[in-house]
Amino acid sequence: MTEPHALIAVEMGIDTHQEPVVFLRADCEVCRAEGFNANTRLQLSLGGRAIIATLNVVTEAVLPPGRVGFSRIAWQRLGLKGGEAVTLSHAPVLHSMSAVRKKIYGHALSAREIDDIIQDISAHRYSDMQIASFVTACVDRLDSGEIIALTRAMVASGKCLSWPDKPQVLDKHCIGGVPGNRTTPIVVAIASAAGLTMPKTSSRAITSPSGTADTMEVLTNVHLGLDQIQATVAQVNACLAWGGAVNLSPADDMLIRIEHALDVDGEGQMVASVLSKKLAAGSTHVLIDIPVGPTAKVRSQPQARHLAHLFDTVGKALGLRLRCLTTRGEEAIGYGIGPAQEALDILAVLNNAPQAPADLRERALFLTGHLLNMASGEELAAAIARARELLASGKAWVQFQRICAAQGGLKAIPQAAFRLELGAGHSGTLLAMDNRRLARLAKLAGAPISPAAGLRLHAKLGQALARGQPLFTLYADSQGELDYAADYYADNQDLFMIGETP
Repeated sequence: MTEPHALIAVEMGIDTHQEPVVFLRADCEVCRAEGFNANTRLQLSLGGRAIIATLNVVTEAVLPPGRVGFSRIAWQRLGLKGGEAVTLSHAPVLHSMSAVRKKIYGHALSAREIDDIIQDISAHRYSDMQIASFVTACVDRLDSGEIIALTRAMVASGKCLSWPDKPQVLDKHCIGGVPGNRTTPIVVAIASAAGLTMPKTSSRAITSPSGTADTMEVLTNVHLGLDQIQATVAQVNACLAWGGAVNLSPADDMLIRIEHALDVDGEGQMVASVLSKKLAAGSTHVLIDIPVGPTAKVRSQPQARHLAHLFDTVGKALGLRLRCLTTRGEEAIGYGIGPAQEALDILAVLNNAPQAPADLRERALFLTGHLLNMASGEELAAAIARARELLASGKAWVQFQRICAAQGGLKAIPQAAFRLELGAGHSGTLLAMDNRRLARLAKLAGAPISPAAGLRLHAKLGQALARGQPLFTLYADSQGELDYAADYYADNQDLFMIGETP
């Protein structure tokens, strides 16, 4: 016999992404008895398990009487198989939401308040709307104390890696904003070939056409568990894994998902996000790459210095040895934008191919040199020279293959079904490109959801172009996405600034 407020579970087959949703009939006796309305937050229990979900109300034709419908993610989280009697009740009151409202009105939060918010987020007690409220309330409104507290809370929200036999564990991160800047796989290959330990866990794209994990996923398996990461590092001294697969700072992954939907990336959350992942991965030394350019994420040197100061302050408070570098961000790095196209550039650099993008190679060598310098104290020029020798000799390529083999082997890079080459509208010199709109163009073509989608540049800043000379090629997996991106470019051709030939 079922309990008074129990209904039979039905899987609706509806994808609500990562937010659990349940469905009840408008005439449901439980709805009337408990006063449930659309968007009410419910707790659904079965045995010792429980989830919180958002209620959607449907007509009688959608559900039979006595049934409660589940979205896919709600079904998975409660571990249902079908036909179970699930108990419904109002969700517990979220006391941490009062701290969110406090932040909305511009007040600083205590470490306890931040910890309570992150605990509730990581336990899936917040709806997407509530997470979005917290994210937007914090955009560029966190002081250094709040960022330190947020970082600590996010580390505590998940599992942590430790390396008791490794006195130094190196990592690097680029804050983004420059399409194609996929240096990490090259840096990890060179640095680990030099003997450094680099258990690299990377994120997927937030506002870009590809994150390191998206690009690496077209080359090898990035879904590694904690034990697999430790085994891979023990075998080859490095890994290139997706951080979201191992529950390192899981609250950060939930915040990133909402930031992606809102297309925001506040500096306080960025610092906490980056450093929480590094601490959870057991890093001791961290290199931060901050590209600066008129259409990059960081647009000026004063802004870069401010961000570097935040990283330094938080890193020092949390016991990390950290170094921030400012690099040039006026144009896309390499030729490829999008997972598959960036993977082609990575392989070209590692194989010392004649067509390999020089800017991607030199940036990777510069960053690797700094890591070697941080680890050993050798002169920077000598460290960069050592990185260059490891790349030129083929040792870095051999090491990259070893890493991929340990993670499941190298995969064939996917090819897009549709492509379109577009040329310069007039002759002249390529003077500038808009990084933000270039990233938007690649995303409209389908990247990173479609790994083969994106674009490939055929020109760099300072290059002379004839009218009609190929400027870039679009790649998409459907004709509709290709047309969608091409239409966007037709209305935004000034994203490439071509100076008139005298």
